[in-house]
Amino acid sequence: MTAFDFDPPVSSVRDIVARALAEDVGLLGDLTSLAVIPVDANCRGRFVTRADGVLAGTAAATETFRQLDPTVEVVWLVVDGASIRAGDDLGTVSGPMRSILTGERTALNLLRHCSAIASLTNRFVLAAAGRTRILDTRKTTPGLRALEKAAVRAGGGSNHRESLSDAVLIKDNHLVACDLGEAIERARTRWPGRLVECECDTLDQVGAARAAGADRILVDNMSPEAVKEAIQLLEGAIPVEVSGNVSLETIGAYAAVEPDFVSVGAITYSAGHLDLALDFD
Repeated sequence: MTAFDFDPPVSSVRDIVARALAEDVGLLGDLTSLAVIPVDANCRGRFVTRADGVLAGTAAATETFRQLDPTVEVVWLVVDGASIRAGDDLGTVSGPMRSILTGERTALNLLRHCSAIASLTNRFVLAAAGRTRILDTRKTTPGLRALEKAAVRAGGGSNHRESLSDAVLIKDNHLVACDLGEAIERARTRWPGRLVECECDTLDQVGAARAAGADRILVDNMSPEAVKEAIQLLEGAIPVEVSGNVSLETIGAYAAVEPDFVSVGAITYSAGHLDLALDFD
């Protein structure tokens, strides 16, 4: 992977930043900066980190200042996906002071959130020690999915479905309408060529999903011992994904039985914010 693999689609970045600025700047603009800062004042600021982690979200931070004022120059010293240490300088922003102050909070909010996701993802990846691949889920912040999934990649994880249109994932609530075998057959008929994954809560369901021809089996809320049994039952014929009850405390035990994937919703919905700041020279 290159640093560019960690960037979300440009159109998504522009849209997210535009909505964030509209929310933060309001109708009249930054009243404080307009009143206090001379129109011709210029400044230079440094993005710094006050915590260890992994950087992500630079595209969104850069886009924030680009939309506010194209004369503002942002230069990054560190790329997305890089490990950072408390006290590191990450990049600089220079230009009209009013513009930089107006965009400071939006840029930092996006940068801090994305970096937190990358950092937490990386902790899971390191804990798995190469024995399985860490996946995200659709448990993302509404409107921010493109940024959050890019941050997962920056942290060394991989993306599950971007949307409901990407693949079939048959879960327990779908099986209220039909049994597991029939659900897989319907999915195959309606969406030939698409990946069909089936969530299984028991080993009996695992066997039924294999017999019905699922492309991937998601074992949900099973213990590591039960996951190992499921993998043995499938004999390598179908990739196995683990979901549910996965934390930094348990990922090692799940990774030890070597499923193909472990999906962790917490890497997006529980990441919080990494302590980053913009310090003016």
